[in-house]
Amino acid sequence: MRKLLNTLYVTNPDSYLTKDGNNVIVKVDREEKFRIPVHNLEAIVCMGYMGASPQLMRLCSDNGVGLSFLSRNGQFLARISGKIKGNVLLRRTQFRYADDPIVSLDLSKRFIIGKLVNCRAVLGRSLRDHRDVINNDKVRSIEGYLIDNINRVPDSLNCDILRGIEGNCAKFYFSAMDELILQQKDDFFIKERNRRPPLDNMNALLSFLYTLLAHDTESALETVGLDPYVGFFHTDRPGRASLALDIMEELRPFMADRLALNLINLRKIKGSDFIKKENGAVFMTDNCRKEVLASWQKRKQDQIKHPYLGENIPVGLLPYIQAMLMARYLRGDIDGYPPFFMN
Repeated sequence: MRKLLNTLYVTNPDSYLTKDGNNVIVKVDREEKFRIPVHNLEAIVCMGYMGASPQLMRLCSDNGVGLSFLSRNGQFLARISGKIKGNVLLRRTQFRYADDPIVSLDLSKRFIIGKLVNCRAVLGRSLRDHRDVINNDKVRSIEGYLIDNINRVPDSLNCDILRGIEGNCAKFYFSAMDELILQQKDDFFIKERNRRPPLDNMNALLSFLYTLLAHDTESALETVGLDPYVGFFHTDRPGRASLALDIMEELRPFMADRLALNLINLRKIKGSDFIKKENGAVFMTDNCRKEVLASWQKRKQDQIKHPYLGENIPVGLLPYIQAMLMARYLRGDIDGYPPFFMN
């Protein structure tokens, strides 16, 4: 098991990455601004336009350091990795299971139950902590809707029915999330989930956090030898890390949604940290991205007790734990994949 993910985020759009021996170098206008030994890193996320040298890419590839490129607003552009490693038998089992509708349906049910249970937990916590300031009737009603649909999941006959359940629950969940925004209501609200591009501040924040979570989940799957692009619930599509999206479903409410609410309700970010373009697209400012990244890294250091393993782990290890459990299931070490349920 890896230690807590050490990720270098390069936020200056004018940065160029190169190498010096076994060190990663960040340069701006050909002047060195930062250096770090490659063995201290497990991933690099670059939000800029200048790119990286082929030598730096090779250094990262040889040392198992994932190198991802995002646009300035957090949209995923590309990921560079080295030769595929891991047990070929594990990957062949993954591919066979992905082609098996019965196995895929069983795994998909587990992903969606994990997601809906955790969405319900987000609402339930707010009802306990902020019942005096939120619309209790609306939130309780949507919580009940989620419970009803959690009970429907086991009887779903195919993944299309599951997608309908997931889509409808997501619509109601995000309408309830709007009630959980307690501060800065004029600047932060969510009437519906929109992306590519996000059309309001809250959706822009969520999209950025989901991109960070996707990066960590994809890296985790590669670490245990699984192919992030062959999923069970999300169908195959060129360039889409379907298995990473599958695993993410259960992690979004705990790792991303709660952090987004905390950033707003604690006023760590504000409306002026976002820019609206003429076409309606909303983007985060550089300073806002830095604040969100700092909070994301700090959140990953928090300790929780994993409900399946019964061990205390950093939050940042959750994608790795779930990837490991998926690999154990595919190897036949455990009877079923256990989704993560937040407390």
